[in-house]
Amino acid sequence: MEQKIIDLFDRYTHGGLNRRDFLERLTLLAGSTAAATALLPALENNYAHAEVVAENDPDIVAEMVEIAPGIKGYLVRPKAAGTYPAVLVIHENRGLNPHIKDVTRRVAKEGFIAFGADYLTPLGGTPADEEKAREMFKELKPDAVVAFSTAAVDALAKIQGGNGKVGAVGFCWGGGAVNALAVTGDPNLKAGVSYYGMQPKDGVAKITAPLMLHFASLDERINAGIKDYEVALTADGKVFEAFVYDGVNHAFNNDTNAARYNKEAADLAWGRTIGFFRKYLT
Repeated sequence: MEQKIIDLFDRYTHGGLNRRDFLERLTLLAGSTAAATALLPALENNYAHAEVVAENDPDIVAEMVEIAPGIKGYLVRPKAAGTYPAVLVIHENRGLNPHIKDVTRRVAKEGFIAFGADYLTPLGGTPADEEKAREMFKELKPDAVVAFSTAAVDALAKIQGGNGKVGAVGFCWGGGAVNALAVTGDPNLKAGVSYYGMQPKDGVAKITAPLMLHFASLDERINAGIKDYEVALTADGKVFEAFVYDGVNHAFNNDTNAARYNKEAADLAWGRTIGFFRKYLT
């Protein structure tokens, strides 16, 4: 698929275009309404592929819970008895959808208590309609998002069966939320992983958690802030690792999105992520 079409879709998914304008421009780029219609299934998420780890996998137990007042989401635990570190999983700007639930199960399968938080809880929770979910994100205030993250991390630090150590991983909007959480200096956050997330403009000096940052080389919108963020992290002596994956797009980890998913980069980043959490949380 032509990069200009993927770039157009990226602009749409991040609020730069409404649905009508996106479809009109896609039609112009594709050459016809029929061609544009044919491209949509590859551009949009297909949740039929969102079960790398099945909900009834014998190694895990999954349920929707409220781990603290107003903090609802999808909690997945290893079934085997034991004490485990916890990981907060933060979704993209489509809410707690089947893909993020699957990612949460994958984290649990690796030996963590994983909580896929629903940041749309204050607005009634993530709806099935992705377009509606995207619009709901416009109502979330940055301070409220950080407060939600902090409350979730603090609850996970005390969760039954946990070892008291908590990490956070986020994707796209969620990657930015991980960075925003890190700059609060929350002592309960012991490690943070951001996938193609927006970088914070200030507050780096407050960061205490080691960070791992994944970026896509074709993601010009997010990549514009990489240099300044790395300079600030280095200047303040923060522990971090940053990786730019060549030839891939924003959302390269999302295997329900045919146009942007890149298995090689996703597998490499995932291995690094799990290794990072094992290093700092176990």
